Amino acid sequence: MFFMTPQNDEIPEMNLDEKGKYSSKGNILPESDDKVRKEMEKTKKELEKLKGYILKKYPFTQSISIMPPASIKLFIEEEEVPKETEKHVHVLVIIPEEKFKNIQKIRSDILEQLEKFEQKIWLHVKTPIDIWEYCLDSKFDLASAIAMSYPLYDRGILGALRVAEVHKSLVLRKFDKYVVSYVIGGSLVRGEAIKTSDVDVFIIINDTDVKRMPRMELKERLRSFIYQYVSEASAIAGVKNVLSPQIYLLTEFWESVKDTHPVIFTFIRDGIPLYDRQTFMPWKALLKMGKLKPSPEAIDMFMSMGDKTVKRAKNTLLDIVIGDIYWGVITPSQALLMLYGLPPPNIRETVNEMKKIFVDKEKMLEKKYIDILEEIAIKYYKGYEHGKIKEISGKEIDKLLKNTEDYLKRLKELRDQIEKSTQEKTILQIYEDVIHLLQSILKKKEPKDIEEAFEKEFVKTGKFPRKHMEFLKNIFDAKKNLKKEKVNIHKSDNIRKEAAILMNGLIDYSQRCELVLLEKGRMKIKYKSEGKDKYTELFNCNGQSFLFLDGMVKKLTDKIEKSNPEEAQKALNEQKDKKLLEFNPKIFELVRKEVGDFEIVL
Repeated sequence: MFFMTPQNDEIPEMNLDEKGKYSSKGNILPESDDKVRKEMEKTKKELEKLKGYILKKYPFTQSISIMPPASIKLFIEEEEVPKETEKHVHVLVIIPEEKFKNIQKIRSDILEQLEKFEQKIWLHVKTPIDIWEYCLDSKFDLASAIAMSYPLYDRGILGALRVAEVHKSLVLRKFDKYVVSYVIGGSLVRGEAIKTSDVDVFIIINDTDVKRMPRMELKERLRSFIYQYVSEASAIAGVKNVLSPQIYLLTEFWESVKDTHPVIFTFIRDGIPLYDRQTFMPWKALLKMGKLKPSPEAIDMFMSMGDKTVKRAKNTLLDIVIGDIYWGVITPSQALLMLYGLPPPNIRETVNEMKKIFVDKEKMLEKKYIDILEEIAIKYYKGYEHGKIKEISGKEIDKLLKNTEDYLKRLKELRDQIEKSTQEKTILQIYEDVIHLLQSILKKKEPKDIEEAFEKEFVKTGKFPRKHMEFLKNIFDAKKNLKKEKVNIHKSDNIRKEAAILMNGLIDYSQRCELVLLEKGRMKIKYKSEGKDKYTELFNCNGQSFLFLDGMVKKLTDKIEKSNPEEAQKALNEQKDKKLLEFNPKIFELVRKEVGDFEIVL
């Protein structure tokens, strides 16, 4: 089987001319080799027949393509495909993610159809998410093979992926030393790419070891070359998709991450790397774990954009007004969702998340403000973006500006509500954590009893310094006055720091007590075996004894029984709650029976 990459905006067919060659610029078949030519024509007809069957039965199919022969080994190793299929034609069918549950049925139906063909064909059915998983696992060669597969049918996803792959190869060939990440995003990642979709790519350049030129000069030089490769990549890939590269220096990109800019967060969350030198994926993992959080300064910065929007929008043209108003409500909305504790949602999800969290769940926001957000974000902005709204009256602009002002004013109030709720939750959680820990140590339940016992047993006896008592009182007072006074962020932060010092001290004390108790019940035993001195350990805990001998655990009661580390650990945990160590003297007879004469080594 011969493959080629399309060189124009249409997908070329595998036609042979009268001389036995491809009618497009493909590989040449020997003119005298009638057998090969006939096999090729037969294979082409069968593949066209298969394509027709798939598209008729499953019209939602996004693409059908033939995998390059050189890539078959990659798929055999990755998916445990039988090795004998190396000589098969491997056909890849990509379906929308929402049809994932039907993959087995789709595959079975197509395989049933393949039984009628003479050509040996191996079928792969994937969704876009499957391809992105290869990239997230750093299996870039697999994604590259899919990108460069020969398309029998493509709604746009293969073409968009192919032009990005070609551009990536051109960039890396020239600037491999500087490029640390090449990431795709937008409609391609969402599985919504068509033949005319822009392809959003993000290129991160390492500027940390630049010595001979200013960093911005490096960025501009590389930018000019990278943009020159855009048209070259489109020509090689043979598609109409236009690449939209965004280039970041590594240092300025990290600065945007530190400032929690929603655009950068969205890129990290949704982006898929086609190439990464352990730079992009760690950020993505940190965001997923919730380790990247906004600072109060970042929230202030994003919230302030709304005020500037209202003033600027009054004297701008239609497209500027619509654009500015849209970002003016979306960005502060994303900022408040981040303040609430969520990662910044993408644009499509912001309206739904605002309603779900602040209207339905927390009851903090009135529905009329969600109606304003929906009108601006969906009706006007999306309508303008898709060409449905081509003009707008002054009356409508005034209405949009008035609604925007009302919305932003309400968001400022919502911010105060969120911060107050967050601080209250923080103090309540600190109080519960401290109370729970002290209850387990002091065996007291009531806060008043706990406070008195802590001062009497720990502070006055010198086990804890006086400042720990002050910390405890501050925590109790903060909980007591929670509803009476406003909790500011500085007071909440001080309580959190004091609680951390107090809890670390309590945990350390508890662990030391447990260690002392454990050592009381631990005995080191010396005995003879085959004329040599050997050592083992005997633990007494919770009225039970355990002998650790030659990698085995034995329980000693009135007899010797087999046990395991889990049972011994359980007995140790139960012993932690008891100050009195129970001990059965008969165990020494059982130890002697097991190992012979022994002595206890201190």
